[in-house]
Amino acid sequence: MSNRGCRIILWRHGQTAWNLERRFQGSTDIELTETGVGQARRAARLLASLKPDAIIASDLRRAAATAAELAAVTGLSVTHEEALRETYAGAWQGLTHDEIISRFGEQYAAWKRGEAVRRGGGELETEVADRAAPVVLRHAEKLPDNGTLVVVSHGGTIRTTIGRLLGLESHHWEGLGGLSNCCWSVLGQGARGWRLLEHNAGTLPEPVLGDDD
Repeated sequence: MSNRGCRIILWRHGQTAWNLERRFQGSTDIELTETGVGQARRAARLLASLKPDAIIASDLRRAAATAAELAAVTGLSVTHEEALRETYAGAWQGLTHDEIISRFGEQYAAWKRGEAVRRGGGELETEVADRAAPVVLRHAEKLPDNGTLVVVSHGGTIRTTIGRLLGLESHHWEGLGGLSNCCWSVLGQGARGWRLLEHNAGTLPEPVLGDDD
């Protein structure tokens, strides 16, 4: 990259009813709860203080509504990108954590071991990174020197994108813990590429509820 000192903030959406039920969302379009809107509003005030230059977001409602809170306090517009949607997970979508383990126990165990698994017949994690990471980089390229891009997305998509941008092999991506609702991670430019400066930040620790736990 020609522009130097840039940061990418990857911000997970606020709480949904399916997060609370530990129901796998994937690409299903679920709205924020009232609590989720409140989380987004609180986090937006903190993120606004980092003076973002641009905001991009998944077009699914939970991410778009989260991004809208930051747009409201910064005056920036949001660019919606379908490529930032959560992992499509086929037959897993809509099932609770316990239902997935009872019906797809082998598949779940293989995924947790770091094997390339099409969960529910859906996307591979590497395919999610293939679609999301280039979009993030394309928008980062447009930043001014020392600029900041906020990416509003989903737990799984953020984790795979971070893994790809850090140059980690995909079986190591599980080493990046999940993001809590409305928490974020920060990547900065180092001498040899992107480096992880903060992970799952958001003031006080919140439980991780969602597809990535």
